Amino acid sequence: MEDKIIVAVDGMGGDNAPYEIVKGCIEAVRLQPNIHVKLVGPEELMRSELQKFDGNKENIEIVNATEVISCDEAPVNAIRRKKDSTIVVGCNLVKKGEADAFLSAGSTGAILVGGQLIVGRIKGVERPPIGTMFPTAKGVSLLVDSGANVDARASHLVQFAKMGSIYFGNTMGVEKPRVAIVNIGLEEEKGNQLVKETYPLLKECKDINFIGSIEAREIPNGYADVIVCEGFVGNVILKLYEGTTKALIGIVKKSFHSSLKSKIGGLLVKPALKSTLKKLMADEYGSAPLLGLNGLVLKTHGSATAKEVKNSLLQALDFKKQKINEKIKETITINDSLEEL
Repeated sequence: MEDKIIVAVDGMGGDNAPYEIVKGCIEAVRLQPNIHVKLVGPEELMRSELQKFDGNKENIEIVNATEVISCDEAPVNAIRRKKDSTIVVGCNLVKKGEADAFLSAGSTGAILVGGQLIVGRIKGVERPPIGTMFPTAKGVSLLVDSGANVDARASHLVQFAKMGSIYFGNTMGVEKPRVAIVNIGLEEEKGNQLVKETYPLLKECKDINFIGSIEAREIPNGYADVIVCEGFVGNVILKLYEGTTKALIGIVKKSFHSSLKSKIGGLLVKPALKSTLKKLMADEYGSAPLLGLNGLVLKTHGSATAKEVKNSLLQALDFKKQKINEKIKETITINDSLEEL
């Protein structure tokens, strides 16, 4: 089938592995038969986990990997030393063309290193960023980079903007996504050295719909579709956003149990409230792709549940269907060719 995708899944990555990971794979292939999973992990353990679930498992095969890279290991050393780890085996499946994508909830650093060193970058891409979708008042926005590159140059941010615009535009069906750079004010002359160097380059970039700067307080309002920054700033924004959302949901839930009146009111608004709060949960948005690689590498939360794994696999299928990598490759290659003239 044209839209079929083979995804290598790290069966041992994350806090809830292997049970939630395997469960998410089962749910995804039940929902979408075009997804074929290569479950990477210790063969006997993976087989034992699969037996816990009923139903057809023809679209799930086990790929043996005897080692696991923990989050406290140095990523580069771990990737080089643990050749039979789930992350290395999974990335190699993508490199060899035996899988279209690799999904893991494991060590972020190891996934980033494995993606770059094993899968490799698209020619012309200087630094692959992580692109993370998150909820806003107007729907969703894309934060890029959300943690892959804590230091970056202006040319990197320009590429982040181009790749993010392609990814968001195609997956969300937006013809000209609004692109903004994170800043401490709206005026062009404001910002640190990196922002001041990047701003004029983004203004001149014909591949994107650049609308200027965005302050952090306006991010939740959805004033931009693609939000560009280096990974240090992006990761701080993302984690503050997730923490604040979790705290607010907890406060709202607690308030409905504060008195008899509030409990009655809570019961009346529960259906609408549940639907609203659902849109704020991270597991609704799948995982974050490492943009600009020769194959798709997806990083999901370390605390990922089956629902997030399932949504990540559906996201991978859409990524392939929309030919995101091919479009990034085409855009970056054309721009490089023009610069050489």
